[in-house]
Amino acid sequence: MSGTLAVPHKTSLPEGVRVGTVMRIRGVVPDQAGRFYVNLLCGEEPGSEAALHFNPRLDESSVVFNTLEHGAWGREERGPSSPFQRGQPFDVLLITTDEGFKVVVGDLEYHHFRHRIPPTRVRAVEVGGDLQLQLLKIF
Repeated sequence: MSGTLAVPHKTSLPEGVRVGTVMRIRGVVPDQAGRFYVNLLCGEEPGSEAALHFNPRLDESSVVFNTLEHGAWGREERGPSSPFQRGQPFDVLLITTDEGFKVVVGDLEYHHFRHRIPPTRVRAVEVGGDLQLQLLKIF
């Protein structure tokens, strides 16, 4: 796959997401990367609530999950270790389940983030930060 999408990259989801919705994010982590993010937003406007904030932090070798509700961040959850490496490609699936968002990195189920905001409120997905984004597909 050649070519990269400009970041931040935002895709509208006028129908929202429902159980069974899968989002595939594929890209490359640049050599000097600090952090990148995937936000499932409840609106198109700046400052919208986020049902999921998925934030690989290469500068601290961690992955943070959170929500943004009423202008305030919720309680942070962290994945077991960072599966992302500088200079390496990655393939992430965000799968909407009854309980939450299942995050699969490569072939491994990485983390299950329980819903705090109903997924039906999600209206956009935004990917940004230090990454070369090659694919964002929703099916």
